[in-house]
Amino acid sequence: MPATKEEEKMTVSESLKKLKSNKNYINGVIAQAFYVGAQILCWTFMYQYVDNINHSFGLHITATNYNIGAMILFLIGRWIGTALMKTINPSKMLIIFGIGGIICALGTIVLQGIPGLISLISISIFMSIMFPTIYGIALKGMGDEAKIGSSVLVMAIVGGALMPLLQASILDWGGPGFSDLKILGYIPEVNFSFILPLLCLAVVANYGRMTLKD
Repeated sequence: MPATKEEEKMTVSESLKKLKSNKNYINGVIAQAFYVGAQILCWTFMYQYVDNINHSFGLHITATNYNIGAMILFLIGRWIGTALMKTINPSKMLIIFGIGGIICALGTIVLQGIPGLISLISISIFMSIMFPTIYGIALKGMGDEAKIGSSVLVMAIVGGALMPLLQASILDWGGPGFSDLKILGYIPEVNFSFILPLLCLAVVANYGRMTLKD
């Protein structure tokens, strides 16, 4: 919003100086980048995950249908999370939903076939409240520096551009296929690649822990 004459203006350099010294904010930007990375990884590499299921089990399921299902679960999770936050601390919500996402990501890795796919789309329920919750926690208690701070938090979506390169590199470990290499003797590389979203969600859960106040 345009500043009025009565408002005390803060320069960009002054805003950045305050933001750099705000540990809660810096950690929030990092958590936001990892959250967006997790979201893009889960929704993008679902197609390779389904292709591998079709190839391994002789099925003919359509990845797009499950991706739509993930979006619907995301919406439902947002409704549920918003209702719960009326009585539950936002930082505690990040911890709970972060742990829920980690468990689902673990299921995506170790389970084979449809059970693993159900685990994958279920991650969306737990990712649903993360972006606005991290945003609000990171900006809490700020003054005029929030104008610049909010912009940087939005730009943290760059995490969604960088993370897919790492997951794609895991898919190439064994060759052009998605299960050329079996981790621990039975986990296809495409399944194992979802260790990245798991780690991203762990960063988000840890941010909730760091910001939790009794």
